Amino acid sequence: MNVALPLLAASLAYLVGSLSFAVIVSRLMGLSDPRTYGSGNPGATNVLRSGSKSAAIITLVLDALKGYLPVALAVRFGPSYGLGDGTVAMVALAAFLGHLWPVFFRFRGGKGVATAAGALLGIDPLLGAATLATWLIIAAFFRYSSLASIVAAAFAPFWRVLTDGADVIALAVLVMGALLIWRHSANIKRLFAGTESRLGGGKATSVGGAANKARRASRR
Repeated sequence: MNVALPLLAASLAYLVGSLSFAVIVSRLMGLSDPRTYGSGNPGATNVLRSGSKSAAIITLVLDALKGYLPVALAVRFGPSYGLGDGTVAMVALAAFLGHLWPVFFRFRGGKGVATAAGALLGIDPLLGAATLATWLIIAAFFRYSSLASIVAAAFAPFWRVLTDGADVIALAVLVMGALLIWRHSANIKRLFAGTESRLGGGKATSVGGAANKARRASRR
C-alpha cells in the first residue's frame, strides 16, 4: 500500500483540527479571545462565559464537524483508494491532536471533547451515540460537564471493542480518551476538592456529595 496517501490524509485532518473555532468565531463576532478569560480554554464552554450563547453553539458545532468530516470522508472514500481502518484511525487521532495542539494558534488548543465526539460519530454512528449517551447519563445524574466527559472518554474504547472488536481504531479511541482525560487533570482536582462548577451554575459539591444526591434522586 502507498504510505503517502494515509500520511496525506492524516496531515490534512491535523490541519483541519488545528482550526480553533473558539478563537475564530469569537473574533468574527467581536468577542474577547477565549484564551484570555475564564478557564483560558479555547472551547465552546469557555466561549459561553463571554455571554454569547450563539457563539458557543456555533463553536460547538464547528469543533464537532472538524472531527467528523475528515473521518467520515476517510470511511466513505478510503476503500476506493485502498485505505482501511488504519487510515481511519490515523485521521481521527490527527484531527483530535490538531484541536489539542493547533499549528495555527501556537499549539494552544482546547480539551477536545466536541472534536472527539465528532470523530467517533464519523467512525461509527453507533459508537458516537453510545458515547454521547454515556455523557448525557453522567451529566444528568451528577451535573458536571467535566465528569461526564471524563467518564465518556473512559468508556468509548469499550464501546468500540463491544461493537467491532479490539482493532486499530479501538486503539486510536483509547489514545484519544487517555489524552482527553489528561487534559481534564485540573478539573479532576477540582472535582475531588468540591470546587468544580456544575451545569446550570449551581453550587459546587464534591464528587462524593454529588453521588449521594444522585442515589437519593434515583430512589424517588
